[in-house]
Amino acid sequence: MGGIRFLLICLVLATAVKSSGQEENTIKWDPEYKLRWSDFKARPQENSPVAAITASGISYRFSAMESNGKMEVDCTIESFFYPGSSWYKPETANDIILSHEQLHFDISELFARKMRARVANYSFSSNVKAEMNQIYEQILKEMRVFQKRYDEETNFSREVAIQVEWTNKIAKTLQTME
Repeated sequence: MGGIRFLLICLVLATAVKSSGQEENTIKWDPEYKLRWSDFKARPQENSPVAAITASGISYRFSAMESNGKMEVDCTIESFFYPGSSWYKPETANDIILSHEQLHFDISELFARKMRARVANYSFSSNVKAEMNQIYEQILKEMRVFQKRYDEETNFSREVAIQVEWTNKIAKTLQTME
């Protein structure tokens, strides 16, 4: 095998969706694109107390090459919205709720950027797959806590002033992480 081994690993993982991932239509996060109610394709859960659900998450894929005992990792990390798993109740839909749902998607992008930074600053061993998965799982854990706090503090968009604060905070944070 010589001094250079090549290891190619492609992983596509997404939170909130247990289906076949990329086969489902997705919307990749883009700062210029804002969600519309027409993007929410799933049937609403009539018994749910919430007005809408946004299914969004992070996916990654990478390749790694070991050269002279050092792992070089090339990684792509993206955030996606999953229309087929996202829904809303038309009778309660309004612009405030839509902006609340958009921010859930924006938070997914925020954590995709956090993962990019962690991967860029990580010194990988030859166990890249396990280490990448560990970083991913930690990011997902942090994102779930953050998303829950967002819903609680805004009371699911009902606290409009707090919703505006969150929107401004996330927008500013995304700008600083570009």
